Amino acid sequence: MKTTTIKELTKIELKNPILIEGLPGLGMVGRIATRYLAKQLKAKKLARLYSPHFPYYVLVNKKGSVRLLRGEFFFWKNEAGENDFIFFTGDSQAQTIEGQYDVAGCILDFAEKNNVKTIVTIGGYRKEVEKTPRVVAVSTSPRLLNEALKAEALPSSAGNPIVGTAGLLLGLAKFRKIDAICLLGETRGYLPDPRAAKSVVEVLQKMLKIKVDLSEMDKEIEKSKEIVERMQEIEKRREKHAQKMRRVEEERISYIS
Repeated sequence: MKTTTIKELTKIELKNPILIEGLPGLGMVGRIATRYLAKQLKAKKLARLYSPHFPYYVLVNKKGSVRLLRGEFFFWKNEAGENDFIFFTGDSQAQTIEGQYDVAGCILDFAEKNNVKTIVTIGGYRKEVEKTPRVVAVSTSPRLLNEALKAEALPSSAGNPIVGTAGLLLGLAKFRKIDAICLLGETRGYLPDPRAAKSVVEVLQKMLKIKVDLSEMDKEIEKSKEIVERMQEIEKRREKHAQKMRRVEEERISYIS
């Protein structure tokens, strides 16, 4: 495989589709939010994206078979609304600058082919969060940004870089005359963060006038709290041990002196 390739799995006519993208990144916010929406809405598989710019290994399942890393497109027919939806998520982002541009360009080609006029990208915004994470919005469209602010997102401060596919799609969409907005959930970023993903999903529900059950995400939030608490306890024990070893060393040096 020498180029990024999209393999279509089905042909379908979509009504004014909106593309929602979320790949692994800071706090896995984009991937968690996008996968959750696709699952809750029972979105169906549309296409797969393969690229030589993804990491060079395969994934092994429980039965021992393997597959290449990939991105996946899903679609959901929104019978009650004006827009159908395409969701794009995957195993990894491209690992080089050239690869990021190539993959983003391929995603936009697919969006144009399906008459997408609006793209929503999702990522993480690094920040120490004690309470409910907030959502930071950046957009190429004043209309979309205003809708996000009405949905209780916050405008981004100037000079804030958006790295990776979430940012590139935003910038490159302008050349395709596609409106785009990026929603960034506040997260510490060092662990998968379903709390930040939930905040983004709540903003999206208000913006796009869709409704999903968030109870499963609440369960994931409780699990993540337990993991963080265990890690904090391990860190406390490690620090306590380190302090003890320092005291022993200081006493040994004092004795020798």
